Amino acid sequence: MPSLLKSYTRHKTFISYHHEDEAEVASFISYFDHDEDVLISRGIGASMEGDIIGSTNDAYIKQRIRDLYLRDSTVTLVLIGAATWGRKFVDWEIAASLRNTSTSNRNGLVAITLPSVADSYYKKLPDRLSDNLDGDLGYAKWMKYPSSASVLATIIDDAFVRRVTHANAVDNARPLRQMNAY
Repeated sequence: MPSLLKSYTRHKTFISYHHEDEAEVASFISYFDHDEDVLISRGIGASMEGDIIGSTNDAYIKQRIRDLYLRDSTVTLVLIGAATWGRKFVDWEIAASLRNTSTSNRNGLVAITLPSVADSYYKKLPDRLSDNLDGDLGYAKWMKYPSSASVLATIIDDAFVRRVTHANAVDNARPLRQMNAY
């Protein structure tokens, strides 16, 4: 049951993840969206075959993902599992999220480490996400799995605000990943 004393805004949040982590992602969404009303989750879908956008033009791919899947979201949350770092669709979603155009504003960007890799020695982030981390100066934030609804609400709200306060810190110059890393 959602908290009766909820004091935060529910942002439309695009959830980016690698399909191998689908069970953990479903649990995350069930708890933080459905049970706790922290966010309004958006996403492309679990299993995608082939390219979702039939093009090799980076600008076109980013714009089509923004138009088709990100258009009504304001924050992108990347759920980090063991293999998320090397997935081209995750890179494409991050790139589209960082795109600011005359018809749509970029999304705030947050990475959250999933419990399955929380104690792992080796955790790697997608390169484009790493490009945007720099402590308090960076556009994006990376955090451990949230311990409560209020912790997640605070980090999502911070990402929403950083769209304006840290706009000059966005680094989206990297070419799109054309293949999965493995």
